Amino acid sequence: MRRRAFAAGLAPAILCGQASRRPNILVAMADDLSYPHTSAMGGSEVNTPAFDRVAEGGVLFRNAFAASPGCAPSRAALLTGRHTWTLEEAGTHASLFPRKFAVYPELLGKAGYHVGLTGKGAGPCNYKDAGWPHNPAGASYDTVKETPPRPGMHALDYAANFGRFLDKRPKGAPFCFWFGCHEPHRVYKKGIGAASGKRLDRIVVPPFLPDTIEVRSDLADYLTEIEHFDLHLGRMLDLLSRTGELDNTIVVATGDNGMSFPGAKATMKDFGWHVPMAVMAKGHFRGGRVSDDLVSFTGLAPAFLEAAGAPRPAGQTGRSVLPLLRSARSGVIDGGFNAVYAGRERHSHSRRDNLGYPARAIRTREYLYIRNFQPSRWMAGDPPSFHDIDDGPTKQWMMAHRDASAVKPLFDAAFGKMPAEELYNVRLDPGCLRSLAGEQPRVAGELSARLMGELRRTGDPRVTGRGDVWESYPRFSPMRPELGGFAEQGKYNPAFQK
Repeated sequence: MRRRAFAAGLAPAILCGQASRRPNILVAMADDLSYPHTSAMGGSEVNTPAFDRVAEGGVLFRNAFAASPGCAPSRAALLTGRHTWTLEEAGTHASLFPRKFAVYPELLGKAGYHVGLTGKGAGPCNYKDAGWPHNPAGASYDTVKETPPRPGMHALDYAANFGRFLDKRPKGAPFCFWFGCHEPHRVYKKGIGAASGKRLDRIVVPPFLPDTIEVRSDLADYLTEIEHFDLHLGRMLDLLSRTGELDNTIVVATGDNGMSFPGAKATMKDFGWHVPMAVMAKGHFRGGRVSDDLVSFTGLAPAFLEAAGAPRPAGQTGRSVLPLLRSARSGVIDGGFNAVYAGRERHSHSRRDNLGYPARAIRTREYLYIRNFQPSRWMAGDPPSFHDIDDGPTKQWMMAHRDASAVKPLFDAAFGKMPAEELYNVRLDPGCLRSLAGEQPRVAGELSARLMGELRRTGDPRVTGRGDVWESYPRFSPMRPELGGFAEQGKYNPAFQK
């Protein structure tokens, strides 16, 4: 299925009997998936019938945004309903997940829900040393591997693990399940896209990447990995349908952040945190709708808790998307959903002293404004390796050809240093290649004031005089000895502690 408008008038009626029951919650999250790359969103050479099934039966959110362009802070924001900069160590990559932060799966568990996960939940993070009994997204049901094993690091049979989870559910209890697919995170098996029949001449190359056969092949591999995520989602939907639970389940299908290509993941540019999202619960919400409202991951936890009749904890900053789901309208359903916010700190260990790249952004329907707090640092990590960009054929090709006249502007946009302020008209420049901050100072000033107001209102250390606290947080994932400095794995950095 390609891009289409789902007519609200053709949507099924809400089932009153289902609406009176507490809904199940199923979050299906791909790892590194940018917004154009499902067939319901118009992606070419990608076939996602399960995602499209959720979109057709529910609401397709065309302007959905992660709270960060990196997995750990993005997932923490979804679980808590809070901006990443309010989450201390959980708001950066591969650090602790402080026990004091309430997450919706645990709150629903206390309310009688059966809770679990398969695959990647919160993280990468060290939740054990923070006092969690299991991953904040739920207890793991990762016991079944695919047979025969699929090439890759994980080869989990996610759908079979979901079936085991349902078998363990107490009779009559609603469930809350997190399907954290490890795909399409790199590494991909090179050439799987072409081998699966994808036509490289039909691949749409994003404007921030060079149009070469190497890049097209890499994109084809990425799209094939997305289809693996979709295959398991489809099996889960079929299982729920057979057991009569599908209509009473809020299904959220999305990705945690953008594609792992230069100029996307780990950047505040649009392909870094603009993600596809579809939400369905046929027994509770009218389907066949498309929303153009700007919605954030921070609005999901409040919606889940409200739908389940559970209290909302203090500290949540997200605006619940439940009113959008309960509406019968399409298009811009609520004019108040007119902007979203995101931030990033450390991603990979890519700089001396384990320093991050602090940035915040506001996205409206027309513009993306980015504030870089340390523009003297390299956005993608220090050269020569630029470790904040995941390794792969596209990165390798761009680094090898960086001085070619056609490649240099794209290389600089993805690997280079950025100014303190960036402004992009995302309608005209979706690849975020030409900053307008100097040409449109009034727009930049208005969006800067709005962004800084939100940061001050919610107590971001970057604007309250405590910004260096982010550089002190420990990293528990592997460190690169060649980068040196004071940082040690698993320890707070004394150079930045106050």
